[in-house]
Amino acid sequence: MTLLAMLRLETRRLCVQPLAWVLLALSLAWLGWCFTRLLGDFLVGEIQRAAQPDGPGYVDLVAVPLLGQLAQLAFLVVPLLAMSTLAGERRNGTLPLLFAAGMPASRIVLGKYFAMLLWLLAWLLLTLAMPLALAHATTPDWGKLAAATLGIALMLAALAALTVAASAFTAHPAIAAVVALLLGLALWTVNLGAQMAGLNDGAINWLAMSTHEQNLLRGLVSTADILWFVLLIMVCLALATRRLAADRERG
Repeated sequence: MTLLAMLRLETRRLCVQPLAWVLLALSLAWLGWCFTRLLGDFLVGEIQRAAQPDGPGYVDLVAVPLLGQLAQLAFLVVPLLAMSTLAGERRNGTLPLLFAAGMPASRIVLGKYFAMLLWLLAWLLLTLAMPLALAHATTPDWGKLAAATLGIALMLAALAALTVAASAFTAHPAIAAVVALLLGLALWTVNLGAQMAGLNDGAINWLAMSTHEQNLLRGLVSTADILWFVLLIMVCLALATRRLAADRERG
């Protein structure tokens, strides 16, 4: 079985899961309400901002805060969605069948991860469709919106990889979801103590996901921030692959 076949199989499996559709519907309903509220606040203050040529615009007050709401939901939605990727296979006893079909551990992990990533990117695009629907009536800062979108996409990819790794080490999807949630929150707030102490440029700040994500949401794109997310994704997928390879050798 090729990687493409594994990706197709996992995508079909994801499309028939009720949980995926419930999460999509509920999250989009919440984001739609947030968009309506943000748009209302934007329109209320439009006259005051007209006297400020360099004041915040549509992207700053509507699009980016909406993406920030999606980022907050992602800490819960991604673990719930991806918790069964490998833990479910182990619990149902179907993981040996994949090994028997000649699937290497790396292909299993990547196939499931990419299928999850497709769902998350579709979720992001549906969210972006809300502010973009009214972009023709404003003068949006496309560069800042692109940077913020890139930041959210990288964050979703990192959280998905983190959950896949957690799912590879247990046979209980609920445990994988809890571990991924706690690890994600820990990565986000690891520098909280340093910030309270007035330290903003130390090594512990670099380790925090929030440091890199907030830069991108502000429209600041740097190689260091992108590299942080790429390294986290690679480490998580490598750990998941190694664990599955060990299971295959024992089997």
